[in-house]
Amino acid sequence: MPTPTETITEQTTSRDNDPTFDRYCQGVPPLSGRIEPWMVQFLSAAEFRQRIEPYGSPVNVLNPHRMAENVAELNQIASERQVDFRIFFARKANKCLSFVDQAHRLDIGVDTASEIELEQTLDRNLPPADVICTAAVKSESLIRRCLDSKICMAIDNHDELERVRCLATTHQKQAIVALRLSGFLHGTRRLESRFGFDCERDRNLSEIPVDDRIRIIGLHFHLDGYDPHQRVTAIGESIRWTKRLRTAGHHPRFIDMGGGLPVCYLKHQDQWDQFWDQHAESLRGRTDEVTYNRNPLSRSVHQADVGPPQSMYPYYQSQTRATWLATVLDSNVGRQTVAQALKENGLQLRCEPGRSLLDGCGITIARIEFQKQDTRGRRLLGLSMNRTQCRTTSDDFLVDPLLIPSNREARPAVEGYLVGAYCMESELLSWRKFRFPSGVGIGDHIVFPNTAGYLMHFLESRSHQFPLAKNLVIGADGGADLRLDDIDR
Repeated sequence: MPTPTETITEQTTSRDNDPTFDRYCQGVPPLSGRIEPWMVQFLSAAEFRQRIEPYGSPVNVLNPHRMAENVAELNQIASERQVDFRIFFARKANKCLSFVDQAHRLDIGVDTASEIELEQTLDRNLPPADVICTAAVKSESLIRRCLDSKICMAIDNHDELERVRCLATTHQKQAIVALRLSGFLHGTRRLESRFGFDCERDRNLSEIPVDDRIRIIGLHFHLDGYDPHQRVTAIGESIRWTKRLRTAGHHPRFIDMGGGLPVCYLKHQDQWDQFWDQHAESLRGRTDEVTYNRNPLSRSVHQADVGPPQSMYPYYQSQTRATWLATVLDSNVGRQTVAQALKENGLQLRCEPGRSLLDGCGITIARIEFQKQDTRGRRLLGLSMNRTQCRTTSDDFLVDPLLIPSNREARPAVEGYLVGAYCMESELLSWRKFRFPSGVGIGDHIVFPNTAGYLMHFLESRSHQFPLAKNLVIGADGGADLRLDDIDR
């Protein structure tokens, strides 16, 4: 008789059409995640447990080779429109050095947000022209490292610009910079940001005289959210800034629109819509809870009025990186498309995706250590991990995990919540309730899919002196070779 994982292998058909792989764990209501073929292959292997057990729980499994598809999608969109286009991988989205190496192999750049990220990236032999420093706060040490290595810095404010100028003068260097802009007027609305020079209040900056110590080679901006038309507005204003800078004698050659390219984690839009409808009914008290203690997931609740979530990533999105970029390039700025305007003005378009380049590149696996009932009789499943090891600034990770059973014994169906190792009442790995149609037991593994982008490392903490999760890298086909990422060596 085949084991559950052997059954999975036999019946797997495609990335998004696998009726058996997620049958052991389903949200109440379900939010079925997109599963990559390499994930199925890795989790289905007979030696699955033997491969991960030496590394503890949780463990992250990474497939850097999957990044190539995401890079190719974006490059194709730009190439079809004959746009000079350059991708810089946002290193902060995942700390593993295998992704830096893969970026180098794919001939894309790397965006670094700290001195250590910069040092590690340069140690992987990336040329300085393929690296940018966008750190929100730049110490003197970081600025000097950028000056010494001729790394472009995205300059955020007047104090930073003056500090860079002074250090460049003191050390007889020339700083290579991109001016970061903000405050774009989109229709009648100002796009607020804590980053960058205000494009109206600081307009005189576009006319600063040429300085031997400061070489302005581009403009940069960072926008929150995923509206492609806001990017169009920002690109249009940035083009106007490049014209004024050129008139003043500078030679800006690129516009960098930062990250924020959308990702879709889920298979079905109807599940996404139904989840929010059922969640609202639960918050109104009309149905059973679908989140622990009816957690509102950042929604306002006033009697029967339930508002939209305020701090939740849109885990289902109909438009993702390639179609999103096409929308940006095909939209009009003035009487021409963005693509035409960039070409006419001799400008390269840059972007700094993190999550969208890491789409499909990783999973997080944790072992179930106990199950119990709380004082209200709700079943709690205790995992060897904490909530910072699969979490971003979003209120929850709204994708159903997978359950890999440790044996094929018949067990009764149960519902319950996943709890973690921190000693606090709010230590839930997800606020959502889950159903286990074939039961659950100690030694089973919970798998969180598609976690490489931000979820693994962005908030990971060592509170209680728990060790950080190990990061394992597999081969291109999910095969036998498995090694620790160099970040853990």
